[in-house]
Amino acid sequence: MIKQRDIIVHSMQPWDAFFGTTVAKYITMELSKTHRVLFLDTPLQRNYKLFRPEAPETKKYKRVTSGQEPALQQINENLWVLFPETVMESINWISSPGIHDWFNWINDRRYARKAKAAIETLKFHDYIILNDNSMLQGFYFKELLKPAIQIYFLRDHVTKVAYHAKHGSRMEPLLVKKSDIVVTNSPAFTDYCLKFNPNSTFIGQGVDINLYCDKDGTHRIPDELEKIPHPRIGYTGALTTIRLNLELLIHLAEQRPDWNFVLVGPEDQAFKDSKLHQLKNVYFLGGKPGTELPGYVKGFDVAINPQLLNEITNINYPLKLDEYLAMGVPVVATRTWFMEFYFSKDSYLALTEEEYITEIGKALSEDSPSKHAGRIRVGQSHSWANFVEKIYDQIGLLK
Repeated sequence: MIKQRDIIVHSMQPWDAFFGTTVAKYITMELSKTHRVLFLDTPLQRNYKLFRPEAPETKKYKRVTSGQEPALQQINENLWVLFPETVMESINWISSPGIHDWFNWINDRRYARKAKAAIETLKFHDYIILNDNSMLQGFYFKELLKPAIQIYFLRDHVTKVAYHAKHGSRMEPLLVKKSDIVVTNSPAFTDYCLKFNPNSTFIGQGVDINLYCDKDGTHRIPDELEKIPHPRIGYTGALTTIRLNLELLIHLAEQRPDWNFVLVGPEDQAFKDSKLHQLKNVYFLGGKPGTELPGYVKGFDVAINPQLLNEITNINYPLKLDEYLAMGVPVVATRTWFMEFYFSKDSYLALTEEEYITEIGKALSEDSPSKHAGRIRVGQSHSWANFVEKIYDQIGLLK
């Protein structure tokens, strides 16, 4: 544990994410238990202001700039969130690296100006900046905000997504190089970062063990789930074809009409238009608040993570695995490189459609109270408290 410090967190994920609690929010809340923390929310993009007036981000910006909500909001005794009263120019369409970087400097200068005002209000000093996987926004914070220590947390292979690949794939190595500490949630990311910064370390990830805990039986299975017959094969999270294997889900539901597939989360257009909506044993329950998700997981007989196998998913740490395990539920997931490395002893792994059917069958038939308890121990060991303690260890090594 390091002595009490002032810490600033910023992320590509907003504080009020539509899909529930984000990794950035979990980390920030954990840090605020022992340190003063300022979370810098993502500024509004110009294209949202012009063309998406009904988007939650635009509405939030309007409430803040009109005085209906304060820009700096206190969440708990040690935690504040800044919703910047500024607009970032939408610049990712620019092809020239030099021109893009010039406009990005202007964007970051606007962003930093609002951050500095909050820093002065809160009387933060000698502060640490923790950058949660944001290689575009906040790229120049080390120069503009001059932190005592800058930490970069690489936890998602987003530079393989088209938007971030354009400039993020070029800028991320530069950000890694100039950061004082780099931490990752995958050894593959660590190997990549070590090419640019020797202070790069794998520290894993975490789970909210206060939320994903049912030792007292306090989580209630929602009524809409209780009405669905067993066995229930469930998934929680965003239903998007960027990461999930839609064809696999269709195949499973068609081949095993005696299994009921429960999908909890917001859908992209491909899922909305898919054949899954025509199958009687597939249930779409929609997006739910993060605090309600443990009750849904509790009601699953098997939890699945049917990821596509691609450059993004192969080395990423899937947060939901810890959430599933912490609730004691058997897990069947795509056999990615990371799953084989980190979760092979605690989950059933499959690659083909036939393997998925076989492994789900095993998960259903082999479950037992002892396996249930073992999975809980694994999930609970990956707490956010353990995660931030590893960050503190890396800070201590600098001295």
